[in-house]
Amino acid sequence: MSTSRLTRQRIWDRLKNVARPDTRFHMQFADFIPDFEGVEAATDRICALPAYQACQLAFVTPDNSMTELRRRLIVQRVPLVTATYNIQRGFLYIAPDAVPEGAEHYAAWLDGIEHFARPVTLEEIAGLGRFDLMATGASAVSADGVRFGKGHGFFDLEWGMFTDLGLAMDTTPVAAIVHDVQVVEDHLQMNATDIPVDFIATPSRLIRVERQERRPRGMKWDLLTAQEIQEMPPLRELARMRGVA
Repeated sequence: MSTSRLTRQRIWDRLKNVARPDTRFHMQFADFIPDFEGVEAATDRICALPAYQACQLAFVTPDNSMTELRRRLIVQRVPLVTATYNIQRGFLYIAPDAVPEGAEHYAAWLDGIEHFARPVTLEEIAGLGRFDLMATGASAVSADGVRFGKGHGFFDLEWGMFTDLGLAMDTTPVAAIVHDVQVVEDHLQMNATDIPVDFIATPSRLIRVERQERRPRGMKWDLLTAQEIQEMPPLRELARMRGVA
């Protein structure tokens, strides 16, 4: 078993004591990244950052642990892009005026996002401008900023697409919101597509990561099969734009 898989399994065992079950996946952490007790305090730490306070356009993953951050962005009328589950139907955009007052909490959940947001292509996202903040959940994250998701690499794909189009850069602030049990102190080895984060927010602390390496940029087309490209709408769109067979 790989180091990353062993780390995930160790964290998943600890998460059972603090995670909030999903209505569909219960505690099957291989299928979703859970919300957890204390997420409000962890989100407070992200909202105190200058990058959040100055944010004019955010990308936030559809992870359960991101629900509270999505809610606050919606309340503050900050334009928000998120992905559909596993990027199966591409991306969604919540405009500043899309959610009526009082419906912000529902709109932050996946079912609510589907109701209030509109589907957007990569070309349409490019028309919105660069992201000022990107935020994601994680199965585990090391104190030096290396994160592991569910094991499918969706955030890495999103980063690849967005950097290819100039919507995100190496200097774009990337934050992870996790429970303290998801932070590992041992050094985790990055691979060529891993996206290290700048901030790790937990219920008890904010970790500011001093990155030593630049993040990867653009798509690693050679790591994708033709079937994977064709089955994911934004990948298919970007492949057409870049002339990838």
